[in-house]
Amino acid sequence: MAKTRFKITPRHIFWLKVVIHLVSLGFLALLVLQTLSGGLGADPIQGISHFTGKAALNTLMITLIISPLARHFKQGMLVRVRRLVGLYSFFWALLHMMGYMVLDLNLNLALLVSEIVERPYLTLGAISWLILFALAVTSTQAIQRKMGPRWQQLHNWVYLAVLLAPIHYYWSVKSGIIEPAIYITCVVGILALRHQTFRRWLQIIPLPRRATEKGNS
Repeated sequence: MAKTRFKITPRHIFWLKVVIHLVSLGFLALLVLQTLSGGLGADPIQGISHFTGKAALNTLMITLIISPLARHFKQGMLVRVRRLVGLYSFFWALLHMMGYMVLDLNLNLALLVSEIVERPYLTLGAISWLILFALAVTSTQAIQRKMGPRWQQLHNWVYLAVLLAPIHYYWSVKSGIIEPAIYITCVVGILALRHQTFRRWLQIIPLPRRATEKGNS
């Protein structure tokens, strides 16, 4: 008798979401514990920045892996956790940005704007953060229905965010570029999984009309 292929059910999704919450909150507790115990090294501000930044990037990459996995293993229900993981990505990005504003800039908004304009790596980080913010505030089903096709067009900007984030990381470090380089490589690999999507975009881009021959004008 043929084996029945395993199918993810709503019950599995519920418990998977529970695990996502527990893991995410566990990392938040770890950040607090390391901050209070001095486990973030000689420069705890930089330690907090790296911890929250890498957490945001890791969860963002996981968000983009979910759909290819669901499609490859024919587990359509799996995409139901994508929104939750994406919201945690913005949560970590928010902590990353707030840590910089509070600990480095003392909530000086004018200095923040100046830094973003003058430092290219902060410019890329700000663009990526704004994209994640836009995706987070439009992530509900009610807004999705209200926006219609524009919702998907907006959420396609996630590909730019995931590309800019590791470059922001690469430019921000003064030494030890191996880890950010690995992140860039992983992101390129993740985007390669979406090559069919990008190919469809190229196919629908209108090409310039062939110039008419001289003498016909």
